[in-house]
Amino acid sequence: MSQLGDALKVVLADTFALYLKTHNYHWNVEGQDFYEYHKFFQKLYEELHEAVDNIAEEIRSLNEYAPGSFSRFAELTRIQDAVTIPSGHEMVQKLLEDNNTVIESLHNAYLLAEKTDAIGISNFLQDRTDKHFKHAWMLRASVKNK
Repeated sequence: MSQLGDALKVVLADTFALYLKTHNYHWNVEGQDFYEYHKFFQKLYEELHEAVDNIAEEIRSLNEYAPGSFSRFAELTRIQDAVTIPSGHEMVQKLLEDNNTVIESLHNAYLLAEKTDAIGISNFLQDRTDKHFKHAWMLRASVKNK
């Protein structure tokens, strides 16, 4: 296994964990901002769902196997599992923190891709990072002044 492959596996696990938590929050959000959060979380988890497949394919392009089990994802991710149902505002705060974790794992993988001249993977990781910067902006804007 390569360092880049290992780093991409962390990106995959972090992204999947963020996807799962976002979908969970979509199902369970309540309160006066229910509709806005419910729709916002749906847009976010749909984008993350598509990303998971693309990340796994980048791992396979390195001739490595993509992790695909909950236990393996739990070993690799730094995102904490959501076992309680917080308020909508707290959900957004937690997703913002977790999104920042994904940005960190993307950055680490990007540096390895650059170091090994994996230009296609480097470009892919740049694009993913841009998506997560946009997610961060929207999440920050959703909790501002609350």
